Amino acid sequence: MSPQLWGWYAGAFIIALAVLVVVHEMGHYLAARACGVKVLRFAFGFGKVIWMRRAGRDGTEWAVSVFPLGGYVKMLDEREGEVVAAELPRAFNRQSVGRRAFIVAAGPAANFVLAILLYWVLFMHGVTELKPRLGQAPAGSVAALAGIVEGSTVRGVNGTQIATWQELRWEVMRRALNKEVVLIEAINQRREIAVHRIELDRFNLEELEKDPLRPLGLVLFRPRLPAVVGQVQPGSAADAAGFRPGDRVKAIDSKSIADWTALATIARAAPGRSLQFEIERNGTLFSITATPRVVEESGSKLGRLGLMAKAGEGEDFDMSLVVSHGPLESASRALAQTWDTSILSLRMMGRMLTGELSWKNLSGPVTIADYAGQSARLGLGYYLRFLALISISLGVLNLLPVPVLDGGHLMYYLVEFFKGGPVSERALEIGQQIGFALLALLMAFAFYNDINRLVTG
Repeated sequence: MSPQLWGWYAGAFIIALAVLVVVHEMGHYLAARACGVKVLRFAFGFGKVIWMRRAGRDGTEWAVSVFPLGGYVKMLDEREGEVVAAELPRAFNRQSVGRRAFIVAAGPAANFVLAILLYWVLFMHGVTELKPRLGQAPAGSVAALAGIVEGSTVRGVNGTQIATWQELRWEVMRRALNKEVVLIEAINQRREIAVHRIELDRFNLEELEKDPLRPLGLVLFRPRLPAVVGQVQPGSAADAAGFRPGDRVKAIDSKSIADWTALATIARAAPGRSLQFEIERNGTLFSITATPRVVEESGSKLGRLGLMAKAGEGEDFDMSLVVSHGPLESASRALAQTWDTSILSLRMMGRMLTGELSWKNLSGPVTIADYAGQSARLGLGYYLRFLALISISLGVLNLLPVPVLDGGHLMYYLVEFFKGGPVSERALEIGQQIGFALLALLMAFAFYNDINRLVTG
């Protein structure tokens, strides 16, 4: 990866972190202010403070620290320092259980609100999606056995209307977690409608991380582009050999070429090897010799000619659509998407705890940074969708009943409410130790998975 690309990915990751952390902590901050609690510091990051200024009637410190992997809101609290008598009513520990719970819950709530707003904007503005059109199912796959034919367009899954490829992936993934039967309604190229039954009882949950559709044989339709050159990259092997836009490749090393995929497959498999191309140009047949240059991808040496196919035309090549809705429909969809994603996250965590889903599916900061960079390169809409997804994950994670997380504090407050008194200091201390140990273990798994993905590709 080039230094420029590293910078792009790092920038996208840091911006995402900053937005998500600041929104989360702002939830705590605004709730504290609403309850009359004095806020001493609002910090983004941990470790040494690299920037700080005081603002507001309380002189709250607004700080940025060197490690941008989180943040915190420090409130006035007798347990952390002496509080003058006049300010005791504004101390966090002096608030009622309800107010303390409200302040703590406001952080994760802010993450959910952010996700809802982002989805609302996306649904309103319109997002470019792939049509749910199916390609040739591999022989022997579940989809092939179910009778799905190439070119069919999915219209529904178990009665739920499907308009995009992403919706198809989502519906199958939801049902894969419960090993349900999936009924796919599809219309083929002859306009015939059929319902295909797909059993998920043997579905390997490990495939969820990669693609829930491909293991079933549900692959995206890819139009067969003719082997006609659209563009020749300047300075490339093809440019040096004399290729021109409009050239039709008829054969390579006397092997007939049916489409662009066949051309690309042969070129990629011949790094540094001379190939003989039979070309048709303006009705004239002649030969060109070209040697694909050696490039390295994921540790493998591949050939690159520097050719781009001529864009296809017609219905077969119209694979995308723009999906947009009105304000109310967008709001409804945003709420539903946030809720469904939250529930799916919890269910996947549950499957990890029971051993049905491997901890290899857990992602750390390196993988998240990779996703941030990839989504940012695809465009603003994809990046906002990534932010919404991670914001939901952050909200769900923080609500888990683990000491040191917001959910752990809420668990203590629930005990206090029913007990009629606060949890003992000893219990809090033990809880903190357990919480830190669990978080350390979680981070160790996440970092291990990150390193493993980098090494294995």
